[in-house]
Amino acid sequence: MEPAVIQLLILAGIAVFLILRLRSVLGSRDGFEQKTPLPRQGSGPDGPGKPRFEVIEGGPDTDITDHVPEGSDMAKALGRMKATDPEFSVDEFLQGARGAYEMILMAFESSDLDPILPFLSRDVYNSFDEVVQLREQQGLRVDATFVGLRELSIVDATFNEDTSEGEITIKFISELTSVVRKAESGEVVEGDATAIKRQKDVWTFARDMSSDSPNWKLVATGE
Repeated sequence: MEPAVIQLLILAGIAVFLILRLRSVLGSRDGFEQKTPLPRQGSGPDGPGKPRFEVIEGGPDTDITDHVPEGSDMAKALGRMKATDPEFSVDEFLQGARGAYEMILMAFESSDLDPILPFLSRDVYNSFDEVVQLREQQGLRVDATFVGLRELSIVDATFNEDTSEGEITIKFISELTSVVRKAESGEVVEGDATAIKRQKDVWTFARDMSSDSPNWKLVATGE
């Protein structure tokens, strides 16, 4: 087997174990596409610092209403985020969240958390690290193959006026195959490599909208 294929299988490692052992860390599994980090704002066709979208007072902002109901608390929170950072785009955020979901999950499954540390809050990092260490202590690995992301939608959005922190909660529904094996012998403990399983994750990303840093951090995971 090619090293790249082996590496891909290892990268997919911990997802099933996570569901079996700590459902509070990631979502429920019943059954991800572009590999880009969360978007750097202000990278539109007019160059850095130029807003891609303009909030028009008195009319709906389709960058918001395409994703959440007009007039909802979520829409108002997203509007306040855009007022604080005019370069913020909901469309671009979701595009980045799509890639960040796969990037973070695959790094977590490979037990290599260092590359994604800038994208994790301390609490989420500690939760991930605890599961990685537990898996290693039990001598387990998970061979998994990512099939695809079937749904991505905003389920909540809040904005703190005092701290200028915006939080956006996303529901992801993805599909993958996975098998839990003993690390040394490769013996199958649970799962079927041919069965596609559906996984639901609800992740919350946060960012100080007044900060020069464009990076969002994963601050909570659930199902």
